Amino acid sequence: MKLQDKKVAILATDGFEASELFEPLKALKNEGAEVHIISNKEGEIKSWTDGDWGKSIAVNSLIKYTDESDYNALVLPGGVINPDILRIDEDALQFIRNFFKSHKPVAAICHAPWLLISAGVIEDREITSYKSIKDDVLNAGATWMDKEVVVDNGLVTSRNPNDLPAFIAKVIEEIREGKHEKQVVDV
Repeated sequence: MKLQDKKVAILATDGFEASELFEPLKALKNEGAEVHIISNKEGEIKSWTDGDWGKSIAVNSLIKYTDESDYNALVLPGGVINPDILRIDEDALQFIRNFFKSHKPVAAICHAPWLLISAGVIEDREITSYKSIKDDVLNAGATWMDKEVVVDNGLVTSRNPNDLPAFIAKVIEEIREGKHEKQVVDV
């Protein structure tokens, strides 16, 4: 159990890509991590799968009542709807910024780098994302790479669900390593 005594926050809302939340959640729990679903709404949030609403998951805590200091890492699943909703939620953006300020690992897949852009934390970083937001990433001042997983000082990014095995392996590795002193931005 590589992640025993580690707590991980997964930040999501309705419209998350099912595999990009459920597969990391399962893998992190299998490694011994305590994982909480953090959201902007109470109760349950629904996934988006193959063009329709899919499986739901219970929310553990609302963003506005959750403190980054309680967690060792943050995972941001993609989908189009989920990050598009959260990127205009100031509580969500501040929650993300706090992980960077504390040098903690952050992982984002697919369209989730939109959240990193809106939080103002990717300038001068190397990342990947879903190909349709490549220009957004470049315009935010990051270097975009077409690789299944890119790691830049505790920031883990991947392109799409096909990259989940590599993404999950690197997320686990970065959480095991702990804080990354270069994982910080001035925001």
